Amino acid sequence: MGSGGNSNSDTIAFQHRDDLKDSITIYYFHLNSLVKEYLDSSLNDYGKVYTVPAGYKTLGNNGNAAYPILFTPLLKPGFDAGFHAFDLYKYNLQNTRFYQTTKPYTQIGYYLASGKEQVVRVLQTQNIKPDWNVGFDYQLINSPGIFQGQNTNHNSYRLFSDYRGKRKRYGAFLVLLGNKLNSAENGGIQADSFLQNPDFKKSRLGIPVNLGGNNPQQSIFSNKISTGNLYTNFTAFFRQSYDVGKKDSIIINDSTTNYLFYPRLRFQHTITYRSSKYQYQDVLSDRASSLADSAFYKQHYDTSVQITPQGLNFLVRDRWKFVSNDFSLVSFPDTKNLGQFLQAGLRLENFSGYFESGKKNFFNIVLHGEYRNKTRNRKWDANLNGELYTAGYNAGDFNVYASLERTLNSKLGDVQVTFQNVNRSPSYIYNGNSSFDFDQNSFTKKENITVLTAIADNPHFTLMARNISIANYTYFKDFYHTGQFNGLVNITQFTASTRAKIVGHLNLYSDFMLQQNAGNNPIRVPLFYTRQRLAFEGNFFKNLNLSTGIDVNYNTPYKAYNYSPVMGQFFPQDSVTISNLPQVNAFFNFRIKSFTAFIKAENLNTVNIQPSFGWTNNNFAAPLYPIPGLIMRFGIKWAFVN
Repeated sequence: MGSGGNSNSDTIAFQHRDDLKDSITIYYFHLNSLVKEYLDSSLNDYGKVYTVPAGYKTLGNNGNAAYPILFTPLLKPGFDAGFHAFDLYKYNLQNTRFYQTTKPYTQIGYYLASGKEQVVRVLQTQNIKPDWNVGFDYQLINSPGIFQGQNTNHNSYRLFSDYRGKRKRYGAFLVLLGNKLNSAENGGIQADSFLQNPDFKKSRLGIPVNLGGNNPQQSIFSNKISTGNLYTNFTAFFRQSYDVGKKDSIIINDSTTNYLFYPRLRFQHTITYRSSKYQYQDVLSDRASSLADSAFYKQHYDTSVQITPQGLNFLVRDRWKFVSNDFSLVSFPDTKNLGQFLQAGLRLENFSGYFESGKKNFFNIVLHGEYRNKTRNRKWDANLNGELYTAGYNAGDFNVYASLERTLNSKLGDVQVTFQNVNRSPSYIYNGNSSFDFDQNSFTKKENITVLTAIADNPHFTLMARNISIANYTYFKDFYHTGQFNGLVNITQFTASTRAKIVGHLNLYSDFMLQQNAGNNPIRVPLFYTRQRLAFEGNFFKNLNLSTGIDVNYNTPYKAYNYSPVMGQFFPQDSVTISNLPQVNAFFNFRIKSFTAFIKAENLNTVNIQPSFGWTNNNFAAPLYPIPGLIMRFGIKWAFVN
């Protein structure tokens, strides 16, 4: 959740006002978006630069499986492999930014935390020519974890380019991205009582866990994942277009010639290639550890693992290759308003799956269309789009989306109403061909999801009301059994984000979330969640921008999801109610010109005085998955204008 419509976020077109030679104007936009966005240099929310933002639950370590507290269904028709527990850490086409900048720009972020956790982020972008931008992103997440058997090592990269021809007719987008996500799995600690054992007060690494060999040294000195999930994916995306329309006058300023062109019709072709591998492995060489892990699989997955003289060798894997070709025509009724257009297209998808049982080939034929009208005065902005899978593996899937937005005035801000209905085939992990479907079920009924949303956003607050209805919801019932809920899932959600000035430089940022889940169904959400940030902030001594204060998060008790390490899936459970104390964090953040520093003391609520002082009063993310005690975080972000 955000921090309100006017969060004093100091969102700017990055510029050193005190040094004209370093001045720069930079903005970006996302694929298929018409909205220009600017770099956010706000200080009061560490979650904007950290890899796990507020409102997410992880299994206790940066890079472990995670899900949002605010329930969000998968609104994606067509093929889906079904592995989403690590989506939070991935680069994808949807979060790719295409920049425009007057000078080469570089941003480096380096973040450290207790337990030898480190995060590295690098962005470099520049315009080779006024209409040609290139750049790359890189992210490393390496975290041994506070508890054993939860170490992570994620690497992501992305190359991107946006080009528009000199005469404005030809345009192209190119994206090459990849993710290598490695997360160890420990199956949770063996018992909650170990948390209060004085032998493990100073070091949590000695607490016995259910998987991974109970080797306290493994997660500190090695990035190797002996027991855990190893996901990799690669995407190559190339879109090119050619416009037919009207040439206008040529403006000549000294030696500069600017060609003006107003398109009437656009011919657009997009080709996308994706490859992915989802693998769970347990390759322990110690015989005693192998026997312990094998007993866990027998108990929870009803499968026996053969133990060789070399130890355990348990491997489950699915691989996919996917190619799509999309041909579209785009018509612009008003040549001077590219925000109004009508698009129609045809997409052909060919994909192959590689399983233990062999290779299988599939295809889809998809029709899609869109009408969008973004007016200059923003009085009424409309968007209507849809796609229909007419033939192939996912025949009958569809997506219909409609949005209407209006700007009232500068005080009341914007209001928006959206409707979306998605009919989708269950993800392939629920298909009997998948190596991960130990239950050998194949569900033929399609999920149907309807989402109604209303949003009000102004300088004082942001409000959202949403209703989600799901028929034939497909899910994991336990560690490996799958099911499809026959009833109707209905969830009503309300969120609010506000900013209030208390006195002087003291501000209060408040986020509220209310979720009402009607009836008995597989969805597990807390009724209420809130985040409160009390921050002393402002500009001091000309160049010092400061934000320091307290950050408190709390959600009401609920039967939080359990987790299946082999499947990489969260599943509902009804035996344990997770009732946590409010999470209390303190932060001290500052920026001097283009240098930003973050300091955060996390989980102050875990302090325990009896029988002796320590940070041992752990909260829980899921049954047998404790959240660490006190974590100290340090980070810097530095921007360079080349």
